[in-house]
Amino acid sequence: MGELFSQYNVLGAFGITIVLTVLSALGALVIGTVVAIMRVSPVGFLNKLGALYVNLVRNTPLTLIIVFCNIGFIVNLGMSVSDDFARNNLVWATIGLAFYHAAFVCEALRSGVNTVPAGQAEAARSIGLTFGQSLREVLLPQAFRGAITPLGNTLIALTKNTTVATAIGVAEVAGLMKTMQEDRPDLMVPIFLVVAIGFVILTLPIGLVTTHLSQKLAVKR
Repeated sequence: MGELFSQYNVLGAFGITIVLTVLSALGALVIGTVVAIMRVSPVGFLNKLGALYVNLVRNTPLTLIIVFCNIGFIVNLGMSVSDDFARNNLVWATIGLAFYHAAFVCEALRSGVNTVPAGQAEAARSIGLTFGQSLREVLLPQAFRGAITPLGNTLIALTKNTTVATAIGVAEVAGLMKTMQEDRPDLMVPIFLVVAIGFVILTLPIGLVTTHLSQKLAVKR
C-alpha cells in the first residue's frame, strides 16, 4: 500500500475531491435555499418554477449534467473561466455538482419547513411580518435545524458523487484509481482498499457530526 503513495499522488487526488465537495456543497446550499424559498412561496409562478427545477434536475443523470457543463459551456459556448484546462474542468464540475445537489438540498429544507407548526406561520402573519420576514425569523431557522440529518445525507452523497467529475478529466481520486488499476493490475486489492478507506475517512465524520447536531439542535415541540 505504501508503494501506491510513493508512485502516485493519492493525497493530492483526495485533496481535489475535498475541494470539489466543499465548493459544491456551498453552492448547493445557496441554490437549494433559494429554490426551497420558491417552493414554499405563495406566488404560484415561483412555486411551479421551483418544482420544475427539482423534478427536472433530480431525474437527470449526474453524469449527463457534468458532461453537458463541459461540452455545452466550455466547448460549444466557449465559456472558459481560465486558460488552464484543468481549472476550467474543476470549476464546471463544481457548478454541475452544485446545481444537481441543490435539488436535494431544496427538498430537505422544504421538509424542514413542513415540520414547523402552521400556527407559528399564522402567528407571524398576525403580528404583521411579511413572507420574507416570516421565512427569516421563524421558518428557515427551524427548517435548517429540522433538516440537519437529510442535509448531512446529501453532503455524504455529494462527497461520493464527486467521482463523476472524472468524466470530464478532473484529476480527483476516481480518475487516479483508474490510472492505478491500468498501471498496476497486480495491486488491485490495495488500490481498492486505499480508495475505499479514504472515502470512509471523508464521509464517516459527516455522519457522526450531523447525527450529533440533529440531536442537540432538534426543535422541541
